[in-house]
This record gives sequence, structure tokens and C-alpha cells, in this order.
Amino acid sequence: MEQEFEEIDSSGRWHNLYNEIRNQANEYPYKVAKFPVNRNLNRYRDVSPYDHSRVKLENSENDYINASLVTMKEAQRSYILCQGPLRNTCGHFWLMIWEQCTKAVIMLNRLIEKGTEKCAQYWPSRKDKEMPFPDTGFVIHLTSEEVQTCYTIRVLELQNTKTGESRDIYHFHYTSWPDFGVPESPRSFLDFLLLVRQSGSLGPQHGPSVVHCSAGIGRSGTFALVDTCLVLMSERPDPSSVDIQKVLLDMREYRMGLIQTADQLRFSYMAVIEGAKLILQDFLSLKQNVVSTDDYLEPEFSPPPPPPRPHHTLKEGKSNGQPGTCAKAQTNQEDDGTKEEPPNQDNSIIDNSGHLRKRQREERIAGTAQKVQQMKQRLTDSEKQKESWSYWRPILLNVGAGVAVAVGLLVCWIYSH
Repeated sequence: MEQEFEEIDSSGRWHNLYNEIRNQANEYPYKVAKFPVNRNLNRYRDVSPYDHSRVKLENSENDYINASLVTMKEAQRSYILCQGPLRNTCGHFWLMIWEQCTKAVIMLNRLIEKGTEKCAQYWPSRKDKEMPFPDTGFVIHLTSEEVQTCYTIRVLELQNTKTGESRDIYHFHYTSWPDFGVPESPRSFLDFLLLVRQSGSLGPQHGPSVVHCSAGIGRSGTFALVDTCLVLMSERPDPSSVDIQKVLLDMREYRMGLIQTADQLRFSYMAVIEGAKLILQDFLSLKQNVVSTDDYLEPEFSPPPPPPRPHHTLKEGKSNGQPGTCAKAQTNQEDDGTKEEPPNQDNSIIDNSGHLRKRQREERIAGTAQKVQQMKQRLTDSEKQKESWSYWRPILLNVGAGVAVAVGLLVCWIYSH
């Protein structure tokens, strides 16, 4: 992959490659998005969800929202890529999150960019603390907010006023990604991606995470592409078999126009290559016992720990007869055989973040140790083959030397007679 990147980079073929991908991508009908009743629900006229993969609202007179479910089965990843909510669709946005049992929202744009509103503010500020959406019956409360240089992490309480239930939702807001551009460096982006992963919100045991920018195709597509490729590289026996272009074309089967520029395509390659190197470094560090449990898989700098995992906690009322669970997530667990961990009754970030991060690191180490053990087994098998060859090698060499001597004596005898 790195060699492919260098060849494309040195020849300046990124624009040509990007156009090739655009030409290869299939297009599907998006009739519902063009219904007259839905025109004012779309931020951009040329960005619409396909009919076959659009997210449908279940408890609304109009089931339309500009959002697409992108499912990557091999990586066990599902994302809802959507546009930044309009002022008249914020209620629909939260209704979708509730119905889909989403655990985290990943926001990759700023509200105002180049003097234009790119997204309505759908969460409360520190001053307001809460924001009601009476059209769909939800109230959003700001539980906590950690502001850093490149990103902000929030915990939002999503309250359903019709049922009295509440859930905690992560809000990961990357604030240093320009529209139609790329982040300053792959490392800062990978640090952000690592924080999202550490929250557990991208795992298959939860509803799909919502990823959005302004249109939900450029920066959102880049995030999903890099994350999926890194998952595939860590799971496949041969990481080099991951084809970024093919993964992108597979994603474009679910939402049009993913990756908007050649620069975003180039950045995706850079981020995947850099991320793969970090994965390899982690393997080597674990094998050599260089790092301790508390230092394992930490970013280059030490960002604040993510908030405690919400587990879709229902603070009041019941869902599907089970207090403290999400009905859709519970159904998904029955389908795939996974079990939801018990909800954490203490929502204090300060009290629980250290324990959470330690447990997550231990889980990652256990998984990585298993992979390393498999690698060691392959090395052991290879060494056994070498030992077998080392046993037979001198014998074969001696036999060969004996045959050569015999042939030489035979030739001399022939010439002497």
C-alpha cells in the first residue's frame, strides 16, 4: 500500500485516480429524496440518500431523513452517514438516534464555515444546559464537555418526554477539519479516531454510530473509510490484501459521492498507512514487553479520557420490558449472540474514566495477545521446518559430494583407459 501511495504521489495521479473511482461507482435510485414534501429536508440538492439504503424514521408521519446506513460486514462496522441537521430537522435527527439505538455521534465539521451555516446546533450550550425538540418529543441535556485543541468530547442526555426514558450519548466533535479539505496531519486524526474507538461505540453490539459533516459524504466518508480499512488490516492474515479503492467503492454502494476530493482520497491513504504502522508498533511493543498496561495503545499526547460508556441507560421507564436496555440493541444482541454489559450506574466521568480506560486496554491487550500467540505459532511452525531442513541438509550435501567424487573418479578412469 505504501509503495502504491508513493507511485501515485510521485506521478501526480490523484485526480485521475479519483475520477476513475467516481466513474466506476454505481448509481441507484433516490426517488424519495426528491418528493416535493422532502425538498426542504435536504441541505444540498445534489446529495440524496439512495432509496435502498436510506434510514427510515419509524415514529413519524414522514419517514424521510437525509441519512444512509452503510454496512461493512467483513469489518463488522455499521455507520449512519448523514447531512448536518437543518434547523427544521434537528428533531428528526434525535428521533433517528433514539430509534437506531445509536451510542455516539461523530461530528466532523464546524457550525459556521467560510461565513456559511454548515449545520444547525442540535445540542445545548454550557449556558443553556438543555434544548427541547417538541416536534418529536425529545429534550437534550448537556452532561459534560471537554474542550481540546482539535476536538471536543461531550456527553449528552437524550430524554424521551413521551416515555420518560433517558439515554446518555457521546458527542465526538472534531473541530479542525476544513470543508473540502483535510486535517493538518494523519496523526491528529488518528488520535481522534482512537478516542472514538475507546468509547466502544463503533462495536457491533451497539446500534450504528452517526457520522456527519455538512453533506455527509466528504469528511464523513473519509472517517468511515479509514476506520474500516484499519479494522480489516488488523483482522486479515495478510494486511496488504486490503484494497482502499475497493473498500471505497463498496461504501459508495450505500451512499453517493463518498470522498469529495482527490485530496481527501490522498489523505485517506496517508491515514491508513500511518494507522497500520501504529498497529504494527503495538504488536512489537507487546511482544517485547516494553510497555505497561497503563501505557498501552495510548496516543502520542495524552488527551482527556472519554466519558463512561452509557450502555443506552434508561433512567426512567422501561423498553421492551427490560429497564435500562435499548429494545433495538437487545434485538441485535439476540441475532448475533452477543450480550450487553451491565449498565454503569455511576455517570461520573472523573470516578469511572480511569477504570473504564484500564478495562478497555486490558481487553485490547487480551485480543492482541491472542493474535501475537497465533503469530508465534506460525513462527514456531516455520522454525520446525527450518530445523527439519537443517537435519537433512548435511546428509544431502554429503550424499551430493559423494556422488560428485564418484563421477569424478569414473571420468578419470575413462580417460586413463
